[in-house]
Amino acid sequence: MRKTTPLLPFILVTSLFFMWGLANNMTDTLLAAFRRIMSMSDFQTSFVQMSFYGAYFCLALPAAIFIKRFTYKAGILLGLGMFIAGGLLFYPASITMTYGHFLGALFILAGGLSVLETTANPYIIAMGPEESGTRRLNFAQSFNPIGSITGVVLSKFFILSHLNHADATQRAMMSHEELTLVRSQELNAMMGPYVGVALFLLVIWLVIAFTKMPRASDVGAKVDVRASIGRLLKNSRYVSGVVAQFFYVGAQIGVWSFTIRYVMTELGTNEEQASSWYIAALVVFTVLRFVFTGLMRYFSPRHLLSFSAVLAIICTLGVVTLSGYAATVSLVAISACMSLMFPTIYGISVKGLGDDTKIGASGLIMAILGGAVLTAIQGQVSDLTGSIRLAYLVPGFCFLLIAVYGYFGSFNIFRREPVS
Repeated sequence: MRKTTPLLPFILVTSLFFMWGLANNMTDTLLAAFRRIMSMSDFQTSFVQMSFYGAYFCLALPAAIFIKRFTYKAGILLGLGMFIAGGLLFYPASITMTYGHFLGALFILAGGLSVLETTANPYIIAMGPEESGTRRLNFAQSFNPIGSITGVVLSKFFILSHLNHADATQRAMMSHEELTLVRSQELNAMMGPYVGVALFLLVIWLVIAFTKMPRASDVGAKVDVRASIGRLLKNSRYVSGVVAQFFYVGAQIGVWSFTIRYVMTELGTNEEQASSWYIAALVVFTVLRFVFTGLMRYFSPRHLLSFSAVLAIICTLGVVTLSGYAATVSLVAISACMSLMFPTIYGISVKGLGDDTKIGASGLIMAILGGAVLTAIQGQVSDLTGSIRLAYLVPGFCFLLIAVYGYFGSFNIFRREPVS
């Protein structure tokens, strides 16, 4: 009997892709916000992403063990609970006005997202025939950038529009009381959307808690982490996929985290105005995600991945060498090229893993650590060279590695993997 996809559970799990997209990209705008509020360098603001994506690394494997021991549904409820707790912790952080407290709240929130992604990605693949798993995951992931757009819009109108336009020099001339008042107003504006999203997620948590969800491959699951890891390390396609995912996420987060900063430099705008270009990039990303999902009916996902990576390299060179509107358009165009990369690398990597899928999924989510490591490197390049343009050579190098992975199917260039 042919395996079919249950509609309501599929819709509910797909909605989670929207929610973590919202959280991811609302957080991306915090780099520009904290840079102004706290008068920080690019490297210091990258601590936001180090905390956020560091949590992904720390929680992914425990999440995989948890869902392998229990169920996908339990993993979803755990992840949503942490997401809610992290959002609510923005309230006390706004009162203390301490950067470290915000980073702590982000770590808990992102830990929840790590659990959700570790759970939802393989769950979507398990909700139907294996041969259409990559296409099904691309469809579900298509709602992720819609959430991303929503997150940046919320940030634009409720956070960035409330930033005081005083720069670091002007803030240094303020009295302690005046500076404290300005920062308090800005941080309260930052807190609002996170607490609001957390309260909305309480409703989602209750709906999922009272909905009957399929167990999929959880039936009869047995935890044997050491054996799974041993088998996975011998799988060159999987290991290469983890490496490719590390560099892809590093590229994506680096491109988006400094988009507002780049546009402000090239076009002479403020944070709120520059965020419109970020929204444009996410719209392009969203539209092309659906386009690439359709193209996968006719072309190999791997070939599309390699092709898009080459285009991304060309666009990145435009970001580094051009200026003004031409450079800004090149930056937006990178998002079109990135649109299929995460789910395609993920789908190729987990295909055929069988009982090792959940532990394998955790490795791919742990690879999201690239967003912390490579964004910090990009921030350092910007600070050391004094050029945000040159800093984009970091994601450009990442796209080069992804192009190699897409063409050969792994990083073992002496043995090409079969087209999948």
